[in-house]
Amino acid sequence: MATGTDAILTLDGVHGYYGRAQILHGMSFAAGRGEVVAVLGRNGAGKSTTFKTIMGLVRAAEGEIAFLGRRIERLATHAIARLGLGYVPEERRIFTELSVMENLEVGRQPRRRGAPEWTPEKLFSIFPNLAEMRDRPGGRMSGGEQQMLTIARTLMGNPALVLLDEPSEGLAPVIVDQMAAAIRGLKAEGLTVVLSEQNLHFATGVADRAVIIEKGQVRFTGTMAELTASAEARAQYLMV
Repeated sequence: MATGTDAILTLDGVHGYYGRAQILHGMSFAAGRGEVVAVLGRNGAGKSTTFKTIMGLVRAAEGEIAFLGRRIERLATHAIARLGLGYVPEERRIFTELSVMENLEVGRQPRRRGAPEWTPEKLFSIFPNLAEMRDRPGGRMSGGEQQMLTIARTLMGNPALVLLDEPSEGLAPVIVDQMAAAIRGLKAEGLTVVLSEQNLHFATGVADRAVIIEKGQVRFTGTMAELTASAEARAQYLMV
């Protein structure tokens, strides 16, 4: 587990609510610089709520969240984003009337110290499908292409870490493979990625470490190799 100076993002004892319903119960885990961490769990386990709480969209009732050594659990969402924390929600939120290039320009922000710098051409090397449709309106793209565009637009903000919520959800198998290759490419550039997933096969192909949550609590943390070796953890927390 990433600790101390290695950790770029840490959650420590985070509790979160939707109204009066408690969703997160003492969530604690960390992501180290340059690694890919998969947050795994069944539907309804609290994965999306965890990401929304990190981004300030859901207020943490208790606990601490730190990003790049700074406490962020009381900051507004726009302030958290400006620190260099990117977020790609499960819902694709592209501008359907704008072209691929125009969508990317919307996300452009200045370069950040200690974070990879992204340009459209560099992103097209990671997402070759987008390179072939630079002038195509977002509304005329497939779901998988829109997902790639959403990630690419977020990267134009030059984040130090990006949260990907269910990046493989609802995609055709060939697009899932392309998405996995893209995430491996992001890691190669030094980007820290925390992704939520139900697809264990997909996560195994891209992640360094796994955090399994159930009912808003961490039930397992370890390397992907350790998870692969633990039939008990997979059966208890991931199988339907």
